[in-house]
Amino acid sequence: MVKRKGIFAGDDPFQLAREWLAEATHSEPNDANAIQLATVDKDGLPNVRTVLLKEIEEAAFVFYTNYGSAKGLELDASGKAAFVMHWKSLRRQIRVRGLVEREDGDKADAYYKSRALQSRVGAWASRQSQPLQSREALMAEVARQSLRHGTDPERPPFWGGFRITPVEIEFWADGAFRLHDRFRWTRETVDSMWEIVRLHP
Repeated sequence: MVKRKGIFAGDDPFQLAREWLAEATHSEPNDANAIQLATVDKDGLPNVRTVLLKEIEEAAFVFYTNYGSAKGLELDASGKAAFVMHWKSLRRQIRVRGLVEREDGDKADAYYKSRALQSRVGAWASRQSQPLQSREALMAEVARQSLRHGTDPERPPFWGGFRITPVEIEFWADGAFRLHDRFRWTRETVDSMWEIVRLHP
């Protein structure tokens, strides 16, 4: 077993990720839970964008989006994704690569209901990633959907969560003179035991 101490100590990478995120919520000026999510399109060309991580489960990472968006379609097609979570205030980052499945049940319903009403209506109004004629057209659609769904809209069938179950997690912390600390957790399948190695900077 590779010796780890301080901010890298612990045998559960998900608990370690939760601890780092909790610490970042006190130091990052905005959206400590922002991740840069990478997918690939049907031609294998990468796409990357920022989304908000909403939960670190016992063995997975969860975020929510429109299933018809570019990222939603690419995630459904490949079943794989990667992301990085970087905190400038802490000079740390976490990199994750893994397998993807939808979170389309009670948990997605509960999260949708926890959002502000305007955000819930906005999910109905936005055809995410599709061409938009104007800002005015979007706001008109928001008004139409608000009248249609009232003050307690149900979760749209085209909107929900994705769960990333990792086969690789890397924890990185800045070091003096670019001599960073890096520990990589890997496993062959999501049911395998983790192997942990220290990496050169």
